[in-house]
Amino acid sequence: MSNSQSSACLIHASRLPCTPRTLKHDVLTTTMLHCGSRISKLCRSPVAPPFNFPRRLLIKFEFSSLFQAKGLNTSDEESDEFLPWLERKARTKISSMLSIGKSAYGRSLFASENIRTGDCILKVPYSVEITPDNLLPKIRAILSDKIGTVSKLAIILLVERKMGQSSGWAPYICCLPQHGEIHSTIFWSEYELNMICQSSVYQETVNQKAKIEKDFAAVVPALQQFPDLESITLQDFMCAYFSVTSRAWESTKGLSLIPFTDFMNHDGVSKSIVLFDDDKMFSEVIADRNYAPGEEVLINYGKFPNAMLLLDFGFTVPYNIHDQVQIQLSIPHDDNLREMKLELLQHLTPKIKDAVGFNCPEDTFIIKEVRSPRGKGKGLPQALRAFARLLCCNSSQELSDLAMESAQIDGRLARRPLKDSRREFKAHKMLSSHITQLMQKYDTAIKSLPVNSPSMSNTFTLRRQMAHDLLTGELRVLKSASIWLNNYCAVLKSTSNCRSQWKNRI
Repeated sequence: MSNSQSSACLIHASRLPCTPRTLKHDVLTTTMLHCGSRISKLCRSPVAPPFNFPRRLLIKFEFSSLFQAKGLNTSDEESDEFLPWLERKARTKISSMLSIGKSAYGRSLFASENIRTGDCILKVPYSVEITPDNLLPKIRAILSDKIGTVSKLAIILLVERKMGQSSGWAPYICCLPQHGEIHSTIFWSEYELNMICQSSVYQETVNQKAKIEKDFAAVVPALQQFPDLESITLQDFMCAYFSVTSRAWESTKGLSLIPFTDFMNHDGVSKSIVLFDDDKMFSEVIADRNYAPGEEVLINYGKFPNAMLLLDFGFTVPYNIHDQVQIQLSIPHDDNLREMKLELLQHLTPKIKDAVGFNCPEDTFIIKEVRSPRGKGKGLPQALRAFARLLCCNSSQELSDLAMESAQIDGRLARRPLKDSRREFKAHKMLSSHITQLMQKYDTAIKSLPVNSPSMSNTFTLRRQMAHDLLTGELRVLKSASIWLNNYCAVLKSTSNCRSQWKNRI
């Protein structure tokens, strides 16, 4: 399926689409905390220490256009007023090349004239970005020092919403989605969550909700000091918190919400560049390709699996080529060599991290779709295969041999095929059996999804489809790994048989 097909089939959730992930998956770990990066990942982990940023940074973002959206560029009164309001607030021109209209995704940005490569299509002063500095001094004064930036931004949104039309940010606040319009799994009911209990996103959702509840408990004492704010509920805080983690950007100025960028919807084939310039005190978006009038300007969420898209942004892609699955293996407690194996793992195996931010124990591995059933098994981590080889060791001598071999190479344990093909076969057969069991559980979970019926609410129907996209995508990953492992085991068995026949002939 092409990008445009995938985008056309996108299951989207809220009135105002959640703003996207922007950095490419393969560079996430090195640039996530640089200027202009999205911060939804920060809702699952503490904000990193500040970096010494250069004065000017170029950060790549993904943009493209949907030609199908041409003709859907209809406007409404709110859309017509938003840009003039923002420009009055900024006291400068924000964009003469973009207009706000409606597409299949809701409010969207369209090219209002011919755009050439290198044109500045959007310029937003820092003065009209919502930052922690916008927090009312009387609230800031009584907030605990332990309150994080995300919570502070959430409080700002809640305060501005309470002010209604008297808020200086009212045109922006009214565009943010409310409870019932957001489909992140943190808003799913227990019954809905049980549909995806087989996926790792289930536990990530539980962890995320617990973190938000803890953060809310920390700000409640401050909110209770103000009669207008003491009625704010956990649900209100969750909605504001989600708006921040799905929309905020991190730049040299810290975390901020940039109103105009919320109208950039999902897709991504060609690249554009965002320039954050401290000297000029504004953010610029520079086009790296031509756009014709009427083309919708779209932004790419990045190469992320449905599990992350569903938790962080509340949508799924029906056939997401970036889906992945967490595989957990452990050394049995009744293994006589357990302590020796654990020691080897601790000293010789690097810590395992999920590249997209999910918290992974050291005995958890991330597998992706194996593209070639008879290739090198790319997508199946070498660390997972090494762990399987370790598990299958039956003597301290075998473990010592593995340790010695790793010391002679690069220090990584059991990364080469075992010299004994029968033991290599056993290790990978064990992996294959484990994955087969997981496949059966996923298959059962998919078949157990409620059958669509007219009596279902639109919300539940949508979330059921998202659960289906998530589970079928992860099952596809497991099947690809199973096929590769079975082929690898078949080759090992054939090789072992040939050697046995050759020995018998001698």
